[in-house]
Amino acid sequence: MAEIRITWTRSTIGRPQNQRRIIESLGLHRLNHSVVHQDSPTIRGMVNKVSHLVKVEIA
Repeated sequence: MAEIRITWTRSTIGRPQNQRRIIESLGLHRLNHSVVHQDSPTIRGMVNKVSHLVKVEIA
């Protein structure tokens, strides 16, 4: 299964609480922090909800 690299690029200040929780549950701790996850429908759904806050690359 492919891996995707998710990088947090924009702040969650002023964003709804559910978007902050998604960023936290993806394992992102600070701006410009990157994590690698397996490409699954669950992760893709989370990324779609906060696509305006993160950058996604195929790892």
